[in-house]
Amino acid sequence: MSTANQALSSEQREELLRTLQARFEHHPSRHPGLAWAPIQGKLERNLEKLAALHAMEQTGGEPDVVGYDDKTDAYQFVDCAAESPTGRRSTCYDRAAQESRKEHKPAANALDMAAAMGIELLTEEQYRQLQKLGRFDQKTSSWLSTPADIRQLGGALYADLRYGRVFVYHNGAASYYAARGFRGMLWV
Repeated sequence: MSTANQALSSEQREELLRTLQARFEHHPSRHPGLAWAPIQGKLERNLEKLAALHAMEQTGGEPDVVGYDDKTDAYQFVDCAAESPTGRRSTCYDRAAQESRKEHKPAANALDMAAAMGIELLTEEQYRQLQKLGRFDQKTSSWLSTPADIRQLGGALYADLRYGRVFVYHNGAASYYAARGFRGMLWV
């Protein structure tokens, strides 16, 4: 797995920027009123964020711009793959959950993977906003950033889209499934 602190070669940077630009231009409804040039400029000046986007891309996330905060002059990138990113599935929620399993431990957990990539899990609100931009997780599900009070009780939240509606559920944080991964978010 690629991490945000791995330096990208100039070829990798150029290829990633081409991929991100093509995706940006192919899905204008995700970012109405935004232009690519200022986004690319920010990315070229922030190699750590570019490396995080590379990690998102390498794990199947297909990151794209879905918002802009004019107060902070930051663009919001979110995984826009149709299904939960393939390189981030079969993960339990966090390290405590992973270590609590007595047998059949998953190889990774969502929070540690996200941290290594330099991204954050989507909140419930961010997930619902993403679903307004397309139809995501119709066959898979994605872990969500879980409030501390739920996590302290051993649970974690995940969501998907079924029957044309977003459903948010709970599960034991130590659970993991081949069809459950996580979507990430990054401000640039």
